This record gives sequence, structure tokens and C-alpha cells, in this order.
Amino acid sequence: MTIARRYDPHTFKALTFYDATAGFKSGSDTPRAYLERCLDTIAVREPVVKAFVVLNTSNARAAADASSARWKAGKPLSAIDGMPIAIKDLLETKDMPTEMGCEAYRGNNTLRDNAAVWALREAGAVILGKTVTAELGGSHPGPTTNPFDPACTPGGSSSGSAAAIAAHMAPAALGTQVGGSVIRPAAYCGNIALKPTQGGINRGERQTTSMSTTGVHAGCIEDMWQVAIEIARRAGGDPGKLGLFGPSTPPEAVKPQRLIVIESAGWAVADAATRKAFEKLLENLAKKGVALIRRNDHAWIEALEQSIIKAADIANNITAWENRWYQAALIERYPQGVSERIKSTVKKALSMSPDDYRALLLQRATAQLCHETLAPLADAIIMLSCPGPAPLWPGDVPGQPLAPRPTGDSVFNTPSSMLHAPCVTMPLLAVDGMPVGVQLMGQQHEDARMTALARWMLHSVAPVVG
Repeated sequence: MTIARRYDPHTFKALTFYDATAGFKSGSDTPRAYLERCLDTIAVREPVVKAFVVLNTSNARAAADASSARWKAGKPLSAIDGMPIAIKDLLETKDMPTEMGCEAYRGNNTLRDNAAVWALREAGAVILGKTVTAELGGSHPGPTTNPFDPACTPGGSSSGSAAAIAAHMAPAALGTQVGGSVIRPAAYCGNIALKPTQGGINRGERQTTSMSTTGVHAGCIEDMWQVAIEIARRAGGDPGKLGLFGPSTPPEAVKPQRLIVIESAGWAVADAATRKAFEKLLENLAKKGVALIRRNDHAWIEALEQSIIKAADIANNITAWENRWYQAALIERYPQGVSERIKSTVKKALSMSPDDYRALLLQRATAQLCHETLAPLADAIIMLSCPGPAPLWPGDVPGQPLAPRPTGDSVFNTPSSMLHAPCVTMPLLAVDGMPVGVQLMGQQHEDARMTALARWMLHSVAPVVG
């Protein structure tokens, strides 16, 4: 039986892929052997972690064999040729069902690939399986547990993707975020993850909501960037968007000169130990010569703080309005196949008017203007990725009101979503033996720059254990 492990960022070693390719070149290792190691880990840990909806074992082995032949011939398709990658079960895959964590979609098989999945196959990646998502990418959780304590949530909605990385089941996985569904689970599970500029990675069929983005979870920043850029070089961004751009290999580490510390509404709900650990990390940055500026240091920073104070409500209500039509139709057709959480969200959205939606868009545009104004002041924004370690999740109690945030609080994540801004979360804190993430957020299209700054922090700033 798998025993829960407590987390220490100084000693925890994530599963990586970029450094395995030297063995592929020399012949001392192969993508097939790498895949088998992943499958062995899955066999041991999956009964407790429950990260996967379905494994693509036969097709994955065939793809790994083809990759092994290419590496042997010295002709890999890309730097991620042979990399096992898990796919969140919101994204379509031609060889596996796409059930979206929803009973109404049980057995749904579109027989086509999402744009990002297609691009991964073109790059030679091995599609390992589909990972658990909260229902329809919302807040109703699936069965996945946190790999460091199965009594805790792994976060949502990219719960299975985050947990698969933390449990060493795969070196990379795709997730999606509308409010906080890439960054928060990554923060709870000790991953590195990129939530790109809005539209940076082509969402394929998932164009419904204006804040949905496809992001990458990984065990290291090198793999994170390589997966993202290989997708973008093939599939581009969303229709009408510039897409993710940057170097074809991971950006070199760059030391930030100035960082803006943003509290957001999350500071009031973050636990004391997490705030203390974050402040210690900021002290360590200052000792490295990084200047830190806060809301009291400049009126423009305070203006941004005020504009995002209700980011969670703004983001959630915008998304509920944009999803209301298709979700209401789904409930009408499959009334027993949709959770009460989704039904409650749809009921609220149906009470909104077009003017309500327009007012929300105006608030979002105002916040984006406040953020853009800050560009000359610093290299990036730094903030917590979550208000503390992953909370306990024992499940809903029959007869009691539904828990409002069963996958954790997205309060530190909705700002980047509503700002359409790129952010990278890093496992730089541990509180009560569990991971807590810290994120860097940049201006739109500064994905490569945030990756470079994050790479410096990961290599140069010691993690803090609280």
C-alpha cells in the first residue's frame, strides 16, 4: 500500500525528462524503458492517488517504441520525442473517451484530438492517458487525492494532472485554467506549471469561455517550457491570438531586478504560517539584491490591488454566464448526470442579464489597464499561488450544505486569469509538511520572460520550510 509522504522542497526530487535524452542518444536508455518506469510507478501509486481516468497503455507503448527507433537513428522529431504526457480529461483525444468528469458524458468519444494533443503527437510525445478533472472543469471534485497526504485535496480542476506529476507518474501533463485550475493544483502538489497568456496555446474545441487557457504541469521548468513551446510551434494560439512565442529551448535564467509584491484578497485568508514563510522567501530575495515594492510604495500598485480585490467573483461570474447556455442544455437533457454544484452555478448564471455581464467585462478591462500600467515599474509580480497547504477534503456530508470550495480557494489565481496574464508557479515553500507554491506573473506575452525569471529563482533562492 502507498504511504503518504511528507514534503520537503530541499530533498524532494521530481521526475524529469530533459536530462534523460542524453541516455537516448547514447543508447544507454530508451523512451520505451522510460515509459515502463512510469507505468511501474503508476501501478504502485495509482490505487491511492487515483490520478487517471484511463490509461493508454497499448498505444503509449507503440508510440514509445517508434520514438526509441527515431532516437536510435539520430532523428528525433523534437526535444520531447518519447516524453510520456498525461492529458486532462477536458481535452479531446482520438483514442480515448473524453468524459470531463461528468456522468452525462460517460463514454463520450469524439474520435479526434484537441489541438494541443495533436501537436504533442506531431512532436513525438507519448500520450500516456487521461487524468481526472473536476466536473466540467468546475469545482465538483473527482476521486484524486493529494500524493503527499491522501486526506487532502490535490486542487482542481486539473487535479489528476497535478497529482500525476507529484507522484512521479509522468514528467509532464496538460491542464486547463479558467479561474485557478492550473496554478492552484500545481501549488498544492509541488509542481512547476505555466498558465500562459490568454490564448497562448490553441484550445482547439474549448473556445467557449473567454478566460480558459491550456497550461503545462511538469516536474522541472525545462520540461514545462519545452512542452509548451513544442505545442505552440505546431498548433499556435487560439483563433485571432498571437500565440505563445519565445525560444525553441528553455530560456536562460535571468535575475529580476525589481519585483512587485501583490497581496490581493488572498492575503486576508492566507494562514499565518504561509504568510510567514512567504515573507521569509521575500527576505531571501532581498538578500540576493532583488528590490521589492509593495502597495504602499506606489499609487499604481494600490490601484491594481483595488481592481483585483473582487477578482474571484468577477472571474467566476463571467465564466458562469459564458457557460450557462451549454450547461443548461446539458442539465435539461441529463438531469441526473450533472452535480448539484453545477446546477447551482447555472441557476445563478441564468438570473444574470446581459448588462450584468457587460459590467463584469468593464471591471475586467479596468483591472487589465491597471496591470498594464505597472509594466515600467518592475520585471514581474510575485505572489502566493495558494492561501496555504492543500486543505483536508473528507467529502460532502449528506444532508448538509455543499462545501463551497472542495478543491481549495482560487483567490490567488483568479487575478492572473482575469488579467489574461502569464504566470509560472514554483514549489518554493513547505508549510506543515505540504507544498505551497509561489508565482511570478508578467504582462501579456511575457511567458518566456516569466520562465527565465522563475528559472533563476528555482536555481538561486533557497526554498523555505515553515
